Amino acid sequence: MQKLELTWIGKGQEPAVEPRILLHDASRDYGDPNATNMLIHGDNLLALKALEQEFSGRVKCIYIDPPYNTGSAFETYNDNLEHSIWLTLMSARLHILRHLLREDGFIFVQIDDNEQAYLRVLMDEIFGRKNFVASFIWAGRAGKGGTASNVSNQQEYIHCYQKTSTALLRKEQRVSDGGNYEDEEGKYTRQQLRQWGQADRREDRPSMWYPISAPDGSHVFPIKDDGSDGRWRVSESTFNTLKADNLIDIVKIDGAWKVYRKMRDGRVTESAYGTLLDDFGTSATGTAEIKKIYGSKTFDTPKPEKLIAHLIMLSSEPGDLVLDSFLGSGTTAAVAHKMGRQYIGIELGEHCYTHCIPRLKAVVDGEQGGISKVQSWQGGGGFKFYELAPTLIVKDENGFEIISDQYDATMLAAAVAKLCGYRFAPREDNPYIHGVNNVGGFIFVTTQYITAPLLGEIAKNISDTQSLVICASAFQVGIKNNFPNIKLRKIPQSVLSKCEYGADNYNLNVVELPDFEETEEDFEDAE
Repeated sequence: MQKLELTWIGKGQEPAVEPRILLHDASRDYGDPNATNMLIHGDNLLALKALEQEFSGRVKCIYIDPPYNTGSAFETYNDNLEHSIWLTLMSARLHILRHLLREDGFIFVQIDDNEQAYLRVLMDEIFGRKNFVASFIWAGRAGKGGTASNVSNQQEYIHCYQKTSTALLRKEQRVSDGGNYEDEEGKYTRQQLRQWGQADRREDRPSMWYPISAPDGSHVFPIKDDGSDGRWRVSESTFNTLKADNLIDIVKIDGAWKVYRKMRDGRVTESAYGTLLDDFGTSATGTAEIKKIYGSKTFDTPKPEKLIAHLIMLSSEPGDLVLDSFLGSGTTAAVAHKMGRQYIGIELGEHCYTHCIPRLKAVVDGEQGGISKVQSWQGGGGFKFYELAPTLIVKDENGFEIISDQYDATMLAAAVAKLCGYRFAPREDNPYIHGVNNVGGFIFVTTQYITAPLLGEIAKNISDTQSLVICASAFQVGIKNNFPNIKLRKIPQSVLSKCEYGADNYNLNVVELPDFEETEEDFEDAE
């Protein structure tokens, strides 16, 4: 059956990415040793694949700001990618990102006008068109681009999708910060209770038209600027409740009675979010934040902290897990940390060490830039640092595929367990169990030569109702069927076909474009 979809050269030829293990580098950890926040250095497609088994269905909010494919070479990212290559790169990542999302999770992908339409169709296909939430527009930068060189692109798009229809974005929360007025209960600001002029686009309902008694006994009505009947912001019953709570001011200004609602310090109001994000900083704001942290610009068009904070606020609660696989200067992780979320940040290149680590250390120490004051951030928490393990399978001098000598016994057990679909979970009470799968089966990985006596010893530690897969370099002929609940497999042969080994960087995973030679028939057709 045909379906609506986007197609491109190389679609369906995405690489079988190796699910590598992550190596904890405790020397780069910082802050609370019990922190679960993760900073990962390495190619983000490999890193996402490394996370997929353990973190599928656990991430509440994903924000990514990938290369925009503008045809210009940036210092930090290679942004000059042909359309098909860019789509292949994004498709592979988006499929894994969807797996990582919770059922009530959201993903935000920021993009400019060059690829946003293609990305929208691609995300429709991967996440389902019915799960499209909105395309937020960030009026945050200026620059020439697009098909018309004299048109200044001052906006970017943030496509938002939900994992399933059970997801619901939070309403926007605004907290009053006091004001110029004060009564016996403290300071407050005023909000005029009358909806007025052209700003009132809602239907005038009878329940919103009623008299309010002024101190002199006269009645006040919500008259529009043109003299016609207007409306109050709240119903009469709500007004009476507000008045009983001392949240109404009725004052005479220029000879006319005005009715105000008192907005007290700390009172939270909720409203539906808007898709135009024109009050959340610009690239200039982000640049100023970056300069304050690093002393120089460093990154092109950095995103301001309050923009990311708004998206995290809409889609998550404190304690939820936030992920950014194009971490850049570390903004998403820094904001998530200050907002009390858990986070995973992935970044490739030296700036993971020179920028992300120092920035997150500063956050832990209580730096006061960005949203710190709004969040009353004083420091705390911590993060752990991880490197991607090298590829498991390499070729020797004769071209034979062998296990890399960079793997010790523990790394080998963890890697083979992951490749075979098992969660690495060594048992202290049983040396012959290295991992368990979703149905309770076990795996044991060893470089030992498995003999009949050794197999018998292993079988004593496994009950008849349990299943065990043994992955070994070699085993004695004729013992494969000695125990019906134990299977023997050779490594590396048993894992060779599971994925693509040896690829360390998928940023330039070039799909070869076919060469079309012009022939005489082509010219005849053109005529």
